[in-house]
This record gives sequence, C-alpha cells and structure tokens, in this order.
Amino acid sequence: MLAILFGACNNGVGQSSDSVSREEIPAAITYQVKSLISDSGITRYRIEAPLWLFYDKTEPPYQEFPEGVYLEQFDVDLSVQASLKADYAYYNETAQIWILKGNVHALNRKGEQFDTPNLNWNQQTHRVYSDSVIHITREKSIITGVGFDSNEDMSQYTILKPTGVFPIDEEEPKEEPEENAEEESSNP
Repeated sequence: MLAILFGACNNGVGQSSDSVSREEIPAAITYQVKSLISDSGITRYRIEAPLWLFYDKTEPPYQEFPEGVYLEQFDVDLSVQASLKADYAYYNETAQIWILKGNVHALNRKGEQFDTPNLNWNQQTHRVYSDSVIHITREKSIITGVGFDSNEDMSQYTILKPTGVFPIDEEEPKEEPEENAEEESSNP
C-alpha cells in the first residue's frame, strides 16, 4: 500500500505546479519578539517586532520584519538615548545593510526626530541615508528635504535638497539710555 502511495506522489499526483523552493521558506519564524541586546554585559538595545523571519538559504541570506520593527538604544543608566520605528525592515546579512520602509521615525540623542518613508543603514560604512523626502523636527525648526546622508548616530547629517522654515535670531536694536538721548538733542 505504501509503495503505491509513494509511487503516486513521485508521479506528480497531489503536487502543485507552483512548487516552493527551500530558499523561499524561512529557516526560522519568530512571533511577538521582545528582546534585550547587551554589549560587554551592559544592556544597550531593546527590539520589538510582531514577526521576524530568517532566510539562511537565499543569496544573500537576510532577515525580514514584514510587520514592522521598533528599536531603542539605552545609555548605561537604561535611559532611552535613541529610537527607531518602521512599518517594514529588511536586513541583508552579507552587505550588512538595513532597509527600512513605511513611516520610518527615528529619534537621535539630540532629541531631533527624523520622519521619512524610506531609510537605509549601511553597517560597514557606518552611514545612514535616504533618497526620499525627509522631515527633521528640531527644537526650534523643521527641516524638509529630499535625500539625506548621515553618520551612524544621526548627529551629523546633510539634507541633499533642503527646504523649510528656519527661525532667525534678529538682534533687537539697542535702546540708548534716555539721559544720553536728551544730551544729544540739546547739543548743537
């Protein structure tokens, strides 16, 4: 009986014409991820994701967060220094490049908030960049532009095509004391 059943399977009975290759199946699927990551015994990061997929048989191998990701970076006192949130994330393990898409929100250590639909982080070159529209909310201004290049912690950045409203600190004219004003008007 089993020989007939296995023979039928080998002849294509019950097989779909849309076969799935091993590369298309994740090696690991993790749901409701909430993880702390430490460096030298000190907790540095917290990551949360509804779904985390690992593809180790693809070329290149990659990780995918199809339902979004949230990351926080801590200082030694476990205070949040920076954060990052995106609707979708992809990590190319070979090139060490993160691709973040959809409502990307990042907060740097200075308290500046970066909002863009797409953001890339190259861990090998230690650069963060985007060719999309970006809004940077600072304490006294909002900068908008298209295209962005930054160092890894987003503390030194360049907006490639900037626009925005920038406050100008105009010095108010200094008023002279009234005594001097009266003396000047009384002199011929």
